[in-house]
Amino acid sequence: MNTELMEALNILEKEKDISRDTLFEAIENSLLTACRNHYGKSENIHVAIDRKTCDYKVYVEKTVVETVNDPHNEIELSEAKKIDENAQIGSMVGIDVNSKEFGRIATQNAKNVILQKIREEERNSVYNKFAGKSRDVVTGVVQRINGRNISINLGKADALLSESEQVRSENLRPTERIKVYIIEVKNTPKGPRILVSRTHPELVKKLFESEVTEVADGTVEIKSISREPGSRTKIAVYSNNPDVDAVGACVGMNGSRVNAIVEELKGEKIDIVNWDENAAIFIENALSPAKVVSVIVDPDEKTAKVVVPDYQLSLAIGKEGQNARLAARLTGYKIDIKSETQAKDAPGFRMEDYLTDEYEDEYEDGEYEEGYYEEGGYEGDREEGYEETGEAEEAGEITETEIGV
Repeated sequence: MNTELMEALNILEKEKDISRDTLFEAIENSLLTACRNHYGKSENIHVAIDRKTCDYKVYVEKTVVETVNDPHNEIELSEAKKIDENAQIGSMVGIDVNSKEFGRIATQNAKNVILQKIREEERNSVYNKFAGKSRDVVTGVVQRINGRNISINLGKADALLSESEQVRSENLRPTERIKVYIIEVKNTPKGPRILVSRTHPELVKKLFESEVTEVADGTVEIKSISREPGSRTKIAVYSNNPDVDAVGACVGMNGSRVNAIVEELKGEKIDIVNWDENAAIFIENALSPAKVVSVIVDPDEKTAKVVVPDYQLSLAIGKEGQNARLAARLTGYKIDIKSETQAKDAPGFRMEDYLTDEYEDEYEDGEYEEGYYEEGGYEGDREEGYEETGEAEEAGEITETEIGV
């Protein structure tokens, strides 16, 4: 038993993740290469390796003849009898080759063949491993910053986080552990080239799948995502089980689940809203946390007209139009947002045509009055929404908006 060779193969198999059959094949090819360099040809040279004991044998097959004309391929009958007593004219005889007689150059070439095969198989092993993780999230360590690009160590391979896939507000430092989304894995002559992202919307989806068991098992489905990396993300969720609250499952006890994701995204805010097949209700949910008086949609044109209370206009639009922009991307509708005052000034406006169910009952009961919100109704909403954005509205900086996908 060749214990040294067996131990070496075991180490290579574990550390490099290369199969033993591949390593045996590399050794066989290396010995054939050495024979070719030593004898000038190897067509009739064979290598046999016992897979269990790792003992190997190199031999050359020659044809038994009376008179030798080609010493590389023929052997005299008298010489053949010394090797095999049953040898006859025309039969084949295997002659052992002592590999220790190979010269330094032949041995070095054989070594290079083995090393080259190991490198190729190592690259293929890494490629196959990460190709299977394409479109998935992995944990890596920031290794080095090359100009505007960042190298992320994923264990057996390095990934490239290009400038376009980085979140501008993030200040990544070497040795920092982060989660990245694998965009693409390419097999190149220099090894696998792995491209990763911190800005891709699917990163948020995969993080929810890892944190929320209901999302992972399909009970809660993430219908759509709109994201502005580093700032805010909106996701629309739907429960396939009427007994499971989709939003509550994603938020978790005391916000534990969503907070873990926010922490991984370095403080990026996440709005979780209920998806609804009714486009009007979906748009109303998507504009959360703003209150909506009415939504009128045109499914053919993919447009929606939204009316909000005057004090909620700035909140519905959001800072620099972010809330409305994310809602438009989330729903796939071009959204035109107006305050009640602006809507009433529009030609042909009738309040009863615009009110949602929430406000329609108030209108029919005579409780809905013009100026009701301005006079201090819904004090909690006023504190949450109007006072945060009221200065911009009073200054006339924001009056109405039309946001497209």
